[in-house]
Amino acid sequence: GNMVEWCLPQDIDLEGVEFKSMASGSHKIQSDFIYFRKGLCFGLACFANMPVESELERGARMKSVGILSPSYTLLYRYMHFLENQVRHQLEMPGHYSHLEAFYDDKKGVLPAGKDTATSQQPVHWLPSIHRYMYPEMKITHPAGCMSQFIKFFGEQILVLWKFALLRKRILIFSPPPVGVVCYRVYCCCCLANVSLPGLGGTVPESKPFFYVNVADIEMLETEVSYVACTTEKIFEEKRDLYDVYVDNQNVKTYHEHLQPLLKINNADKEKYRRLNDQRQMLMYSQEVGEDCSSCEEDLFILFFMEQNNRIFQTLMEVSASQDKTLTADHARGMGLDPQGDRSFLMDLLEVYGIDVMLVIDNPCCT
Repeated sequence: GNMVEWCLPQDIDLEGVEFKSMASGSHKIQSDFIYFRKGLCFGLACFANMPVESELERGARMKSVGILSPSYTLLYRYMHFLENQVRHQLEMPGHYSHLEAFYDDKKGVLPAGKDTATSQQPVHWLPSIHRYMYPEMKITHPAGCMSQFIKFFGEQILVLWKFALLRKRILIFSPPPVGVVCYRVYCCCCLANVSLPGLGGTVPESKPFFYVNVADIEMLETEVSYVACTTEKIFEEKRDLYDVYVDNQNVKTYHEHLQPLLKINNADKEKYRRLNDQRQMLMYSQEVGEDCSSCEEDLFILFFMEQNNRIFQTLMEVSASQDKTLTADHARGMGLDPQGDRSFLMDLLEVYGIDVMLVIDNPCCT
């Protein structure tokens, strides 16, 4: 089995981290990286697999080198260092001087108390993801993680967007390598960003758990909202652990009341068309040499944030009005389909505790 070979500080509780930092099934691939959550901290580990002529090691030496931090947004900065170190550890096992120097240079003292990492406010309190979350996580990935995410899922992105906004438990399955799938977890959380102040303090936080395995089952049983990924197929059978299961591009739910949200309606198609139009315009402006300071990643993130802001702005205005009635015209004004998005809207009102009355019942009158 996996074991922790070395760590600093030596008194830190790392129970289970040996399975979080090396995804199940990694023996089939040469290298990978993995984001994970350990207690109130987040981790990034780089994995590598090297053939060796050793019967004791059964022909392969596999190691992961990782770091833990109270926040995940800056971990990517150390990816290159971790990649170099895992190679170094494979070729010269037991030489930890570089890791000791790195720890001495970067170590921070965590504030005492059980709320160590909860100072990260829920995403919907952030005044602007553009400033606070996104630039810090310019992910070192060939075409940027958000654009790849949307190309991968296509129109299905609108289905994921609704589930993310409703703070559902979303589990993404994929065989290794898992690094790019960890990015999908992050992107999924980004779909649900709202920058309006004062929006439902009781709403569950959008939690990226990144990679999870069977050792995390007990912890997941207590979570009301999360986005995570796994390489372990056994999770699909454990339907009480998730609301939404994503296998490759296939998004599914076993909850009957959530089934209508899987259907892509006309308003979804229109949003997807607008998103692609904006992307084409951006690419054109880059081609003709205009100074284009915003990039594709920003465009995607701001597109969804503006969409979310429009929805919640309308809902809060209606809830503050005298008759508190939400009509088909309101739904269209929010970019939603009065019929196709009816169950989504009802769930949204319930999750965020918004007091309005929905009067979109009769299809012949909308």
